[in-house]
Amino acid sequence: MPFARLAAATTPTCHIGLGLAAVGRPGYINLGRDRDLGEDRSADALRTRTHDLLDAAYAQGVRYFDVARSYGRSEEFLADWLKGRPDADDVVVGSKWGYTYTAGWSTDAERHEVKDHSLATYDRQRAETDALLGGRLDLYQIHSVTPDSPALTDKDLHARLAEAAAGGLTVGFSTSGPAQADAIRAALAVTVGGEPLFRTVQSTYNVLETSAGPALAEAHDAGLTVIVKEGMANGRLAEPHAPDALKAVAGETSLGCDAVALAWILRQPWTGVVLSGAATVPQLLSNLHAPAVDLDVDQLTRLATLKEEPGAYWARRGELSWH
Repeated sequence: MPFARLAAATTPTCHIGLGLAAVGRPGYINLGRDRDLGEDRSADALRTRTHDLLDAAYAQGVRYFDVARSYGRSEEFLADWLKGRPDADDVVVGSKWGYTYTAGWSTDAERHEVKDHSLATYDRQRAETDALLGGRLDLYQIHSVTPDSPALTDKDLHARLAEAAAGGLTVGFSTSGPAQADAIRAALAVTVGGEPLFRTVQSTYNVLETSAGPALAEAHDAGLTVIVKEGMANGRLAEPHAPDALKAVAGETSLGCDAVALAWILRQPWTGVVLSGAATVPQLLSNLHAPAVDLDVDQLTRLATLKEEPGAYWARRGELSWH
């Protein structure tokens, strides 16, 4: 693990991080947002909510926080919290570039974000991130790399990323879509001066979408830290939406469907950090029970039956509305 502060952690929650995609902007695709956030989606309301989540996560031993340029004002909210918490010098901060937030703080914008993996976008967004997070930024990732992304072949961009890495910034990438495994393997082949460029990979992986698993194992074996996102499948694995098999296993453990779903990811030998995308403090505290879940062979077998074909999974995710 490239982050000594995380590698040295020994708390039960040291492998759980908090992602701020759901609370850094008023609109997102997660199920249940009307219930979770209510009607007040003002910047002040979401800033307060974000700070409450960060306080609760930190108090429970969480030390990795995940934001992105396209997550509305998530970087700003996190930066404000860090300024008010000088005791949180052991926090590891990861952000992402490559998408621009375009919704203008609206939940019904025609387009909420625009993807662009060009060197010009990297330079612009790196400056924007540095203006907010400055020296607190530990990890900067290319957001949602796919096999056809120019970020995999742009040598000038690779040189600029290698320069950032030489300056102490960890460089990584995230993936999305049904071809995540192909994107991961293509990124593992990217080198600068004969050395691998990327030190982390962040991918979608959950009991419904497991197709990236073998490639993530390869990335781990190659020395990359694996960060898992969307472990709750944008709310599809949480009550009341969870499939019956997951509800049954959760009932047997006396813990929530969310804790079971995240525990299943933590059992993967290549998992470095799994992100909670909680929008409320009770959700977060429930997520943090995941390390206490002990799944037996029969329960793991039943959960394995939930796996979906990747194309079908991502098609359904693409149908989720921004709200």
